Amino acid sequence: MHRDRDFDRSWLALFAEELKLARAGAGRSQEQLADEIGYSASLVAKIETCRGVPTLDFARRCDDALGTGGTLGRIHKFLGKAPFPSWFRPFVDYEAAAKSLRLFEHVLVPGLLQTEEYARAVLATRPNTTEEETDQLVSARLERQAILAPDDPPLLWVVLDEGVLHREVGDGTVMKGQPLHLAEMSRRPNIALEVVPYSTGAHGGLLGAFVIAEFEDAPAIVYLETAAGGQIAEDPSMVAQVRLSFDTLRSEGLPRGASRDLIMKVAEEKWT
Repeated sequence: MHRDRDFDRSWLALFAEELKLARAGAGRSQEQLADEIGYSASLVAKIETCRGVPTLDFARRCDDALGTGGTLGRIHKFLGKAPFPSWFRPFVDYEAAAKSLRLFEHVLVPGLLQTEEYARAVLATRPNTTEEETDQLVSARLERQAILAPDDPPLLWVVLDEGVLHREVGDGTVMKGQPLHLAEMSRRPNIALEVVPYSTGAHGGLLGAFVIAEFEDAPAIVYLETAAGGQIAEDPSMVAQVRLSFDTLRSEGLPRGASRDLIMKVAEEKWT
């Protein structure tokens, strides 16, 4: 259900080669192309040497500037997972194929429900990452949210610890917009969002975030957040254990309507 990492690297190499050939054929230096498309020459150099991953916007601007007839944009379609860390790439395919996703988070808003501003504030904390590289990571994260489009989206059941609503990510504007987005998304028929309130005290979910992905014609898998990044588990006993944890957390959570009310209250009282 997932492509090998080398598959992404081969398409990245093809993109780099086509970009170099088109740029040379158009008689542009890296600096000239960068000025024309509104990106830095250092990013162009990184992409041409496979040390950077192009965004769709970058590909389209290069196509326009170099007259390639959309070649780079077409190649970009095969680079969907390239910006993600290697340990997360296999899960991207599982996530896209799932008929239902059950998530628990105790630290941050899940990526599928993040606003662009919230995602940028989170990803900008990565060490040794330029602003342009952060743009690429943000674009990749937002593209994952396409699975929630109205055309046959998965059932998304999210349980959040209340601490997620209070953890300041970015500035007050970011934190005002993110809860409002959560409340809006929770009104969709395929999305259920529940909050475990502070009054619950300690609970098992504080040990770590996780996702349960369920499929029509394949066994469920779980994705576990770890200190090293993330881990995918397919063992049925592990899946059953995580399902039990999710059901227990749901029993601790507020009902959907009350959870939405709490989200709006925190947005209005803390982040206004």
